[in-house]
Amino acid sequence: MTTINRSGMKMLMEREVRRYVAERPKSRALFERAKASLLGGVPMNWMKAWPGPFPFFAKEAKGAYVTDVDDHRYVDFQLGDNGALYGHSPIALVDVVRDQVSRGVTLFLPTEDSIWVGEELARRFGLPYWQIYMTATDANRFALKIAREITKREWILVFNGCYYGTVDETLVSLKDGIVGPNPECIGPLPNATLRTRVIEFNDLDALEAALSSQDIACVLCEPAMTNVGIIHPEPGYHVALREMTRRFGTLLILDEAQNIAGGLGGLTRAWNLEPDIFTLGKPIASGFPAAVMGVSQKVAERFLSQTIVADGVSGIGGTLAANALAVAAIRVTLEHVMTESAYERMMAIADRLVGSINRIIESANLQWHVARYGCRVECKYCPTPPRNATESEGAFDSELDSLIHLFFLNRGILTGQWHYVRWLVGAQTTAEDIDCCSRVFGECVKELVG
Repeated sequence: MTTINRSGMKMLMEREVRRYVAERPKSRALFERAKASLLGGVPMNWMKAWPGPFPFFAKEAKGAYVTDVDDHRYVDFQLGDNGALYGHSPIALVDVVRDQVSRGVTLFLPTEDSIWVGEELARRFGLPYWQIYMTATDANRFALKIAREITKREWILVFNGCYYGTVDETLVSLKDGIVGPNPECIGPLPNATLRTRVIEFNDLDALEAALSSQDIACVLCEPAMTNVGIIHPEPGYHVALREMTRRFGTLLILDEAQNIAGGLGGLTRAWNLEPDIFTLGKPIASGFPAAVMGVSQKVAERFLSQTIVADGVSGIGGTLAANALAVAAIRVTLEHVMTESAYERMMAIADRLVGSINRIIESANLQWHVARYGCRVECKYCPTPPRNATESEGAFDSELDSLIHLFFLNRGILTGQWHYVRWLVGAQTTAEDIDCCSRVFGECVKELVG
C-alpha cells in the first residue's frame, strides 16, 4: 500500500497557488474590484468555494470548454455543477431561445409547448402529471407542501448528508445520533427537531423505526446520494424503501437533479423505481433556469380532490414559474439535446475515463477507488465504498482535495468541486479530453506519492 507524501503536500500546494495567481492577473484584479459591490466578491456565495485564493472569472463557455478572462481554456468536467451536462449553449437551445425572446418571455399564461413538455416528461419518467418551476429548490419545497397537504402530516424524513436545494427543513445533519441544523449553513434555521427526522442512508432498521411512527408525510431522497460524494444504495435498499413507505402511508419523493447523469430517465428509470413525486432541475433546460415536478395518478387525485385554488395564493408556484421562455428551453432540450444517442456517447466516454483512472490508482498502489453512476465519475480517498454520509465524510481529506483540484486547474482542466474530485462526462466531451484528464491525473498522483 502506497501512502501520500504528506510532508511534501504543503510545498506542492504553495507551488500550485503561486502558479495559479501568477497566470491569472485579470481574474485577480476583477475579484479585488468585485469586493466593492458584490458580497464576498462574487455574485453568488458558492463561487467563493475555490481551491485557489480567488475564483477565475469566465469569459465564455461553449460545448465542453470554458475560457477565462486571462484566455486560459479549460476542459470542463464541472459543467455548471450538472446544469450544463449536455454542453454549454447547445446550438438547438440558442436558436429556440433567440426566437422565443422575440415572441415573449413571461406571459403568465400557458403555451402549447407546455403540453408537449408534459406529455414527453410523462413518457420519459413514467409519472402522468407535471408542473414547471424555476429551480429544483422550488420543486422540492412545493413537493413537500403537496405531501403534507394530502397526508395531513407535518414530519418529513431525509438522509444525513443530503442536499435538496435551499429548503430550510432539509438543511440538517445527524451527529452522534443528534439531529440539528447543518453547521455550514448561514443564519438560524427552523428547529429541525420539530419537522424533520434524519437517518443514515442504507440503514433499513433506522428507516423502519422512523416510518413506523406513521406521522411522516414523505421521504425526500436521491436514488443515489451525491452531496458528500457518490453513495450507492445497497442491494434491495430501494425495494425496501418503497415497500415501507407504502406500508406506513408515507409518500416517496425522488430528487434527480444530480442523478440524471445516470441515464436518459435518471436512476429512477434505470433502476425501475416508483416514486410518488419526482423532481428535476439543473440540466432539464440545458442550463436555463427551470425545473419540473411530476406526480403519480394517486397523488394527483388526492391533491386535486382536497385543494381549491381560487385566487392563486396557494404557496405553490410563482410569477416566473413556467414562463414561455423556460418552457421552450425545456422542450428543445428534451427533443434535441437530452437524447438517447447523447447518453450512449456519454456512457462510452465515461467508461474510458473510469478505466484510465483505475489503472493509475492500481499502478500507484493507492488505497483509493472510483465511484460512478452513468457519466458521473469520482475518485474517493478510501479503499471501499462508504455506506452513508458519516463514512464518506470520515474518509474525506480536504487538504488533499484542494490540492488535486488546483493541480487540474493549472493544467487546463476544471473538475467538480466539494467532496472528492469529480468528473462529469458531458454530451460534448471528447476522447481526447478524457486522455488529457487521465494524463494530468497520472502526473498528480506521481507527485503526491513521490
